[in-house]
Order: sequence, then structure tokens, then C-alpha cells
Amino acid sequence: MKIHQHIHDIPAANGSPCGQNATLHAPISADGTPELGRLYQVPARQGRAVRVAKGQTIEVINTHGTQVCDFWAFSAANTSEFMSWEHGRAMISRVIPKVGDPLGTNRRRAILTLTEDTSPGIHDTLMSACDLFRYINFGVKEYHDNCADNLRMAMMAIGQSVLEVPQPFNLWMNIPVKADWSVDWLPPVSKAGDKVRMRADMDCICAMSACPQDMIPINNMMPVDLHFRVVA
Repeated sequence: MKIHQHIHDIPAANGSPCGQNATLHAPISADGTPELGRLYQVPARQGRAVRVAKGQTIEVINTHGTQVCDFWAFSAANTSEFMSWEHGRAMISRVIPKVGDPLGTNRRRAILTLTEDTSPGIHDTLMSACDLFRYINFGVKEYHDNCADNLRMAMMAIGQSVLEVPQPFNLWMNIPVKADWSVDWLPPVSKAGDKVRMRADMDCICAMSACPQDMIPINNMMPVDLHFRVVA
């Protein structure tokens, strides 16, 4: 699909995707309610959304060890409240959460708590989700799958919408800040089967994108699938 020459000006609403992929028509269920304990796939370059009730735990698995997962959480009661890292970093006084840390919202309360992390704990809370505009800056001429649109479509697929694309919790994304305050874009240091578990502190909708980035090394240049489950 060719990129519209005025794509920076349309769509007018930031909750509307700039293109489409299979995410839009492949929800885990009509409203995102999971079968507890069932293992679900997030295919490479796509997104999925799931409802997680207060007290339940969502487990996200880096199936191959090389894949970044853009992860969002929204209050099920009001999607205008969401996991927000400009607020969340202040709540925990660090840039990468550790096990036991609350993951805060834009209303400065916990939406999830990080309860387990089998990886070395290298994640990112600084970078926005990739979007079509980033790929335009890379020189693409046709539509490229991206995390921002994957979020929008995953929410639409379960009958929800978002007003904006919040900065995600970039699971396993390796963006070290160097001594001169510049950053590197490096492959994950996780291994196959590493998982992150987060307990819901309120009824929420979580969304995940198996990041489609294939122009810098953050996914070893080869996006692959992820898996997740919700447990009581």
C-alpha cells in the first residue's frame, strides 16, 4: 500500500491507524476476555489485546528470546487512564522497573505490579512506539507494520478505542544510555522462554505488539512471534 502524500496530516484522530494488517480481524475473543491459563500467540508484526481482571496476572513470554514486546495497559473503566511512563518513572525513581515495583498510570496509581522477570531485567521506558512516521523517516515508500497501529487495531478488534498512543513498556528492548547521554539501539539480552509477569491492580485492558522493527537491531533485524497468558 502506497503511503498517502499527506499522511502526516491524516488521519485527524491519533487513535486511528494509518494502515491495516491482520491484527484488526484476529482478536482473542470478541471483547478480549481470555480463557484463563490458555497460551495465546502474538504473531510477528501484529498486536493483540486482552482483558485482565484485578488480581489476575498476565504473563508475557519472549518465545525466541530476540523479540521486543511493546506493552500497554488501560483502565477497563476508563481508557483515558493508562500506564504512563512519564508518571511511572517518578513513582519508582528509576527508568527500568524491578520486581515488586508498581507500574503507574497518568493518574499516579498502580495499574499493574511487576511480580516476576526471568530475563536480565533490561527493558525500556524511554522510547515511543514505532509508527508509520518513523518508517517514513527511514525512507520507506509503502506502508510498514508498526507498533502504534498494532495497538490501535488490537483495541478496535475487541470493540475499544484509544485517544492517543501512550509510550509503551518496551519489554526486552535494549536501549542503553551512554556516558555522553546518547543512546544505542541494541538487540535484546534475553533468552528464549524468558517471561515477565504483572499482576493487575485494577480491571484493565492490556495490549501487546510483537514489534515489527526490522531496520535497526532491536529485534535482531528479524521480528518473530511472542506468547502470553492470563492466570488467576
